[in-house]
Amino acid sequence: MLVRIRSKEGTFRLEVDPNEDMLSLGTKVVNQLKLPDYNSLTISDNPTNTFPIINYKGKTISELGIKHGDLLFVTFKEPTSETERSNADSVKVTTSDLLNVKQDPVDDLLEKQDGLIKRNKDQKFCKHTANGMCDYCMPLEPYDQGYLAEKGIKHMSFHAYLKSINKANKQLNTKFIPPLEEPDFRVKPNCTGGHAPWPEGICTKCQPSAVTLALQQYRMVDHVEFSVSDLINNFINFWRKTGLQRFGYLYGRYEPYPDVPLGVKAVVETIYEPPQEDEVDGLTLALPWEEENSIDEVAAACGLVKVGMIYTDLTDDGTGQSKVICKRHIDSYFLTSQECCFSAAMQNKHRVSTKWSASGKFGSRFITCIVSGNESGGIDVNAFQVSNTCAAMVSEDIIEASVDPNVVRVKESTSERYVPEVFYKYKNKYGVNVQESAKPCFPVEYLLVNVTHGFPFKPTPLFTSPVQFPIANRPGLDNQDLGKLYSHLGLKDSGNVHVNSVSDFQLLTFVKGTQILNEDDFAALARLAISHEEKDANQLAQSSGWQTLVTIMRESDNSSFPNGRPTYPGGSSSSSSGVSGVSEWSCRHCTFANNANRASCEMCGLPRD
Repeated sequence: MLVRIRSKEGTFRLEVDPNEDMLSLGTKVVNQLKLPDYNSLTISDNPTNTFPIINYKGKTISELGIKHGDLLFVTFKEPTSETERSNADSVKVTTSDLLNVKQDPVDDLLEKQDGLIKRNKDQKFCKHTANGMCDYCMPLEPYDQGYLAEKGIKHMSFHAYLKSINKANKQLNTKFIPPLEEPDFRVKPNCTGGHAPWPEGICTKCQPSAVTLALQQYRMVDHVEFSVSDLINNFINFWRKTGLQRFGYLYGRYEPYPDVPLGVKAVVETIYEPPQEDEVDGLTLALPWEEENSIDEVAAACGLVKVGMIYTDLTDDGTGQSKVICKRHIDSYFLTSQECCFSAAMQNKHRVSTKWSASGKFGSRFITCIVSGNESGGIDVNAFQVSNTCAAMVSEDIIEASVDPNVVRVKESTSERYVPEVFYKYKNKYGVNVQESAKPCFPVEYLLVNVTHGFPFKPTPLFTSPVQFPIANRPGLDNQDLGKLYSHLGLKDSGNVHVNSVSDFQLLTFVKGTQILNEDDFAALARLAISHEEKDANQLAQSSGWQTLVTIMRESDNSSFPNGRPTYPGGSSSSSSGVSGVSEWSCRHCTFANNANRASCEMCGLPRD
């Protein structure tokens, strides 16, 4: 039955069961009014004489004589402490809060576009004049399935999907209802079913719905564009020199992608490799690492955000023809179950802010890129995301990796974890759709979302340094120090800052780590790195912080190397952009550490190069 509730916030209606405890009605009132609890709530059918609702504990609604359509008056005490306010605010997000959510600029831009797919006049079927329009030439909606299938687009863009479910919300008003709803596999708290709280009791009202796995219709990001091919080459060079796998974070920005209606692409401008322990068949990461916030601040100063991650999975085929083994293909796997869970965890850490979701967050644009061998023995990049359903199941500890890389295992329910029923559908050999239980395991392919990748036809990278500054966290291969910074900037030759030499993300992160420049001076350095303007260089050169850094670099360079440049055995000197001298080299075939003067591996006998 329905009961009307009137308070100083207005009148609203609640659906209740006559046999429910009166405190369950209090819980519904609290949720509606965004109160921390019902301890201060008073209620009565008389507005001048209300009583604390806690006094009616143990009595049902019908026992108190409340009938269908009755009007009840409630009063309550406003939250006073910061904790109570935060608890009250977490109950429900208001419409005004959602409309004020700060979205990515690309979302604000695409929301203003209709995304209609224009078509030319069909010479065969169109019988009207040039200014006319008919069903054969009228624009298509961005989510038109026929057009997507014709262009081979497997997943529609996020904004196309949003328009397909948001037809009724063309104009925002006070009755705005957020159309996006994230998967939620948690047991609902404060159930009114009259049973003990979970795990002692559960009913159809509070238990999560069964999960039916299916290919996700949309994708949050449609394309990955690496601003320049050297990004991938420099990243792969670590494996070429050591035979060990490598991991890095992708930093870039989001832009419209015109090849897909209302599409979004992630433009990768740089790769940063955090501290890691690399191995031949894997690697070990400690996340988050100590300098992560500092690196994110450097990226933000350049107008960049963390858009994804990339790692290698390369194995030389042993033929000596510079080819690698193809591990990932249609008959094996594209993303292992362990990688799916890792990608889901990373996506949960990097959510998309949107005003079209009741929580203010929906999905993620965090991309997973794997550098591995292709069918021809070459090195290629594959880009993926996992579905929102996968991310939610990982968040609620419902699934885990399996020994078989091609399947995901569903966990069992415990007193601390409720696992709903999970199903997946497929076509059997007779072409009939069959639904099967996903317990104990199901194929990985139900969780994958494919993302295309490529390079621009006319590269215009943000960072334009002609020589790569040594890459961070590559001990023995690339060592960063103030002497190398001094040589890289060209200060030894001219004394002036070379504009393009500063435009290097690795250089910026190293300078940030020295903590010599204050916030304003570093902001000026970052501005010069992305603007490439002489006026910014002159402004930086005049700052006291930069002059202090130059003095320290000069002293460090002269004190370390009397001739201004390091000399290694044999009389050769390293260039300003070269790799520092190493006494050993690792065989790329067996990883044995050999003396620097050996041309072949002492262990396996294979040549160094």
